[in-house]
Amino acid sequence: MLSKKRAMSVKLKGDKEISKVLTIKQKALQINLNDNIYGTFAEIGAGQETVRNFFRAGGASGTIAKAMSAYDKDFSDAIYGLEPDKRYVTQPRLERMLSHEIDLIEDRLSRKKHPDKLFFSYANTVATIDFSKKFKGHGWLGVKFQLDPLEGYNEIIIHIRFKQTNAQLQQETLGVLGVNLIFGGFYMHDSPKEIVKSLYDNIEKDQIEIDMINFSGSRFTYVDNRLMSLQLVKNGMTDAVMFGPDGNNLLPAQELYKKNILALRGSFRPVTLVNMDMFEKAQELFLNEKTVDKENTQIIFEITLANLRAEGEINERDFLDRAELLCSLGQNVMITNFQEYYRLVEYFSEFTKARMALAMGVYNLIQIFDEKYYRHLSGGILEAFGKLFFKDLKVYLYPLKNHETGEFYTSENLKVHPRMKELYKFFKYNGKMLDIKDFNPEILDILSREVLKMIVNNEEGWEDMLPEGISEIIKDHRLFGYSRRRLAKKS
Repeated sequence: MLSKKRAMSVKLKGDKEISKVLTIKQKALQINLNDNIYGTFAEIGAGQETVRNFFRAGGASGTIAKAMSAYDKDFSDAIYGLEPDKRYVTQPRLERMLSHEIDLIEDRLSRKKHPDKLFFSYANTVATIDFSKKFKGHGWLGVKFQLDPLEGYNEIIIHIRFKQTNAQLQQETLGVLGVNLIFGGFYMHDSPKEIVKSLYDNIEKDQIEIDMINFSGSRFTYVDNRLMSLQLVKNGMTDAVMFGPDGNNLLPAQELYKKNILALRGSFRPVTLVNMDMFEKAQELFLNEKTVDKENTQIIFEITLANLRAEGEINERDFLDRAELLCSLGQNVMITNFQEYYRLVEYFSEFTKARMALAMGVYNLIQIFDEKYYRHLSGGILEAFGKLFFKDLKVYLYPLKNHETGEFYTSENLKVHPRMKELYKFFKYNGKMLDIKDFNPEILDILSREVLKMIVNNEEGWEDMLPEGISEIIKDHRLFGYSRRRLAKKS
């Protein structure tokens, strides 16, 4: 536990509680005036823009141990070692930089002489806009820091994508973001959600995009990085985030680069046998495509922000419950702000030109052919379909059962608006849509919302509607309110 004396060294010593957004100079000065915060800056690719703010604020001599920029690749490799993939703007490179600089501080400064020092290292490795202006640039930033001299280090790592088209402006924005990151780590560590929000202090969202963030270390053991990903989309910092089966956040650009992509959209509340049947059959069709390489394929279970807001405000516990189940099935999950399918395909197209496919039910396809979703586009539904289908895209269609008649709706007998008939025929008979025919007809009565209602009402039989092992996870991990209801019943 942090002693009261040491806690004061981390908090705003003698200052009034922060009630408004501080300027970058105020943030840098606050850190400089803290006698115990002491560390190094290693910035590669965009100048020494972060440390410059600390020098300009004044009082930096007690804060900055060293500032450096190992721009030359050979010199950088001599300091930090050669990366296996020989790339420099990567997460492993950033982590190596952070650890190397902390090791140097620990090695060169005596703890006996500096018992109260809180060491840190800040690093970034960045590629700014190129001369042709085609690639706006991206980068990795991170801070590794102590909050007590007797504790281990904590770490916050983020990935950014530049939106500005001027290298100098990008550098200045990067410097502001770096100060926000360091300040957030030291002064807002008790509220990671506030740290995420504060990254845009004194920055406009059209200047930079943050599409990945990971917290680690003893002070962040309680942090679920999937929830931090959700904050990025919820706060408008990015349109899409991704996390893997282990719950750690992934960089979409890295995971999707030149990949064949199969995406399945749903509420997954909870994931049912129908969801998994659709996934398995669509995956089989996708991998049988001549242009699809199994080793170069990325499968994504996607949830839209609109879906998470279906009942008003986003319920973070509900979101984590869904994520827990999908991760337990070994799936990669993506949270997006793309209500329309064409926007999702456009996003994928930023990273790959390979074959893409969407697995969806008939009901979702009917919605795609509804003009009301495209009134904001000057070209209406034709513009949307041009964006959706001009790429190498296929739709795998899962049937819909009419629960009154028992009839199955497929691409052959579904009805769209009369004005859409010819458009529908054009895409259907051009091989863009393919029916999933070997589905399991015995499970098509299963609906996620009905399963959820059964869980909430403590009804029997819902367990058999879910993939193997999922009901046990719901019960053991107290998902969707199951155990709270059970405990209340017992009492």
